[in-house]
Amino acid sequence: MGKFKINLSLNLFIIKPIQPPFWKNILSYFFEFHIESAPSEVNPHLYVSLSRGRYQLATASAIYSFEDLYDNFFDAFKQINLDENPIKNVLILGLGLGSIPLMLEKNFEKKYNYTAIEIDESVIYLASKYALPQLESNIQCICVDAFAYVMQTELKFDLICMDIFLDDVIPEEFEKNIFLEKLKTLLTDEGILLYNRLASFPKDMERTKDFFNKDFKAVFPKGSYLEVKGNWILKNK
Repeated sequence: MGKFKINLSLNLFIIKPIQPPFWKNILSYFFEFHIESAPSEVNPHLYVSLSRGRYQLATASAIYSFEDLYDNFFDAFKQINLDENPIKNVLILGLGLGSIPLMLEKNFEKKYNYTAIEIDESVIYLASKYALPQLESNIQCICVDAFAYVMQTELKFDLICMDIFLDDVIPEEFEKNIFLEKLKTLLTDEGILLYNRLASFPKDMERTKDFFNKDFKAVFPKGSYLEVKGNWILKNK
């Protein structure tokens, strides 16, 4: 197994992943099972459930993570052709239940070095309990505000996955020019930025299009987007 480090005052190391009973795993294809709630100041209604044989992390109004059924990034990874990109170090902004590293390792057979930034200790606790011990890749989870981390770090990454939401809203600081400009400096020469945006409803689509055309392309003139089942994944090139 790989190593995962958690920069927290709490001891959250889990040796083995928690597997649901076989019967519950089968029935989860017909019924969703509540597994554990872990409310926090950041996410007052945070819980893990078992659905379709996968652990799902959700709030009252949004799904944060759903293993390899987290279609937004799964479809994006298929479209960008990972084999053609020299990826070693990955920055994840918004950990969820670890869907991004899990699907990259299990479904795409990629072992990268991950740095995951997550502001909510409860999210890191749940991820470390139900998901991260499954990884063979190395992952470091840092409990800190992602805006502060991005603005301060000088590390370079081959892939940056921006996936920060509070329920179904991206906090406005992550849409600012200064944040996008700093993200640009964190990419290696051939680095890829994948920025997840909602596009399910007309209001979401309007906001995403406006952000892409006015803000994103101002920093990434060669920017493009991938349409992925109700969302847009914005790319730096």
